[in-house]
Amino acid sequence: MRLSVDTGGRTAVSYPSVAAVASGMEEGKEHMRGKQVLENADAVAIMAAAKAESLKNGWGVSIVVVDDGGLLLAAERLDGAAPITMRNACEKARTAALFRRPSKLFEDMAKEHPAFLSLELQIIAGGVPIFAQGECVGAVGVSGVTREGDVQVAEAGAAAIAG
Repeated sequence: MRLSVDTGGRTAVSYPSVAAVASGMEEGKEHMRGKQVLENADAVAIMAAAKAESLKNGWGVSIVVVDDGGLLLAAERLDGAAPITMRNACEKARTAALFRRPSKLFEDMAKEHPAFLSLELQIIAGGVPIFAQGECVGAVGVSGVTREGDVQVAEAGAAAIAG
């Protein structure tokens, strides 16, 4: 918000101070709401839980954690996982984060509506959104075994910070 003040033929422009804006004192403005975000410790916990689930089953997969904008926070390709699985896991996580829905949903929709295949989505199961206090804060993507196995590992990761 700019304030204009007439100073005898010249107009001076004044901006609110940083302190006033930060404290919500700017005229007509409400306080901004807080936003839940994944922190590094959360990404580490998600990765550890997903990796434990994968190793328990003897699966070599790639695991990726992204923030709510689909940007990478953590990634690991376990022994035995094919190189392409890392790219697939990234895209599954990105799809789940940006749409706030499991990537499997798009796989199911593409069966009835092939036009979904033209979108820049990874429409294969294995991307699971992560929610905190009702808000999507990111997603975990897994690739390397069956669709069901990828989802199982991703859900184990997401559950690490649920609550």
